[in-house]
Amino acid sequence: MADKSSPLYLGFDLSTQQLKSLAVNSNLKPEYEVKFDFDADSRGFNIQKGVLTNEAENEVFAPLGLWLQAIDAVLQKLRDNGMDFSRVRGISGAGMQHGSVYWSQEGERALESLDSSKSLEAQLRDAFSHPYSPNWQDASTQSQCDDFDKQLGDEVELAVITGSKAHHRFTGPQILRFRTKHPGKYEQTSRICLVSSFLASIFLGRIAPFDISDVCGMNLWDIKAGAWHERLLSLTAGSTDTSSLKRKLGAANVPEDGGAFLGNIHPYFVKRYGFDRSCVIAPSTGDNPSTILALPLRPLDAIVSLGTSTTYLMSTPHYKPNPAHHLMNHPTTAGLYMFMLCYKNGGLAREQVRDSLSPLETSNPWQKFDQVAIASPPLGQSSDPSSPMKLGLFFPKPEIVPNVRAGIWRFMYKPRINALMAADGTTWNQPEDDVRAIVESQFLSLRLRSRDLVESPTGPNAHLPPQPRRIYLVGGGSRNAAIAKIAGEVLGGWEGVYRLDVGENACALGAAYKAVWAVERKPGESFEDLIGGRWKEAEFVEKIAKGYQEGIFERYGLAVEGLDMVEKEVLKEEKNQ
Repeated sequence: MADKSSPLYLGFDLSTQQLKSLAVNSNLKPEYEVKFDFDADSRGFNIQKGVLTNEAENEVFAPLGLWLQAIDAVLQKLRDNGMDFSRVRGISGAGMQHGSVYWSQEGERALESLDSSKSLEAQLRDAFSHPYSPNWQDASTQSQCDDFDKQLGDEVELAVITGSKAHHRFTGPQILRFRTKHPGKYEQTSRICLVSSFLASIFLGRIAPFDISDVCGMNLWDIKAGAWHERLLSLTAGSTDTSSLKRKLGAANVPEDGGAFLGNIHPYFVKRYGFDRSCVIAPSTGDNPSTILALPLRPLDAIVSLGTSTTYLMSTPHYKPNPAHHLMNHPTTAGLYMFMLCYKNGGLAREQVRDSLSPLETSNPWQKFDQVAIASPPLGQSSDPSSPMKLGLFFPKPEIVPNVRAGIWRFMYKPRINALMAADGTTWNQPEDDVRAIVESQFLSLRLRSRDLVESPTGPNAHLPPQPRRIYLVGGGSRNAAIAKIAGEVLGGWEGVYRLDVGENACALGAAYKAVWAVERKPGESFEDLIGGRWKEAEFVEKIAKGYQEGIFERYGLAVEGLDMVEKEVLKEEKNQ
């Protein structure tokens, strides 16, 4: 039985389709969790899957009023569930990475003077110079990305400095496009937030600084120097005088301490919901950095987040930048970095294949998908291992890894002769063959791009090929048994495939843990030490599938080379069009 007088810590996760909140106690046990589904629960927004689109310009964006409505609604749901907000000692959050929020001067004043008798939406709907935030699915910034890659010479040098080559969703290219498309609105902008700092700002009642990890998702931050990069700021500002842009970014203040004290909660929340005025606001970070805080990761552990996007995360002490992946500062621990791969076409692409099957079982829409995936042989091969492998790319939206337009490509790959040919109706049975192929293609891409970062185990398992120690699945797809099975077959994991008990709330959980650490740590106590000392593995994770399987893992190693050929073939076709 939970002690109803003990401290609680709130974590928020502002994602594409939902706002979630989760409260944990000092022993890291969740006591309350609620969500606000944007499509189902919001009022007054003509959104689909949480966003609006302008297909003519490849724009994807969210109305900021939607998020304000959601914050009040989530807090009300927590209160309706019996939560006593006076128990909350700390708050942190997670926001989808890269998205930008443009505040006006009037908006800053409105934020500071919130009236507890009115909703956030009513008071702040006009607080922004631009009422929308670009979503990570936005693909409107190709020309700006080209400029960023060229600014320092090439994409390799940009990745060395900022941890990533230029990407459509990254904040620097987005700000550059915003400045050139909406020059008047840009001039009216007083401050620019990331989604994470927007969330912290609401609870503070003033603009919060960027988080030391999330700032690395902008293509503007020199990671090794720990400072803004002047030439990249100059490109974004359109001038060698970057002082105005720096003011908008709040450039003088990016705390290195991921658990820094930003301030106490705004009186709006004290009066409206009953928070104690001493409640601490800690920095909010990006959704991906927050995910790696949901459990104390060990070396060679990997997290696969199976949400709207598919994301692959590891913690590493080695700064080895490459345009093929992302490196960011660890959100809590100086000297560590977060390795990340992120794909636009994750859950939505899997759902599209699922929905092509018929009949669709409404009580469990994944039932037939699971049945087909498990019944299909690995790579669609017959019992003869020399038969062709079925490999495909399934991108209902323009993809970033690799950088290609929306489309579906299906190929037959013969590994013995290293030959690739387009599939047709005689070699590929649609949609059944698509089911296993889409899951395999997503995991094969992860393995292709992370193979230089994994190592063979030591000790009694030293004979095994390089692979992660464990695969942890989080997000909505972690509930799918077929996906978990294929993850182990493709990615390995000599200790197996595991799911967090609150896998769908991993971002909110990581944020709540961050709040616990920020408030309760002793001087010099690291996040890993505090959380690791309280984290009880048996209570939080369960093994859901085998990992490494001799023979199957090696066969997928051949398929990795085939997928590499598929991507290069598609990129060549794109260049010739």
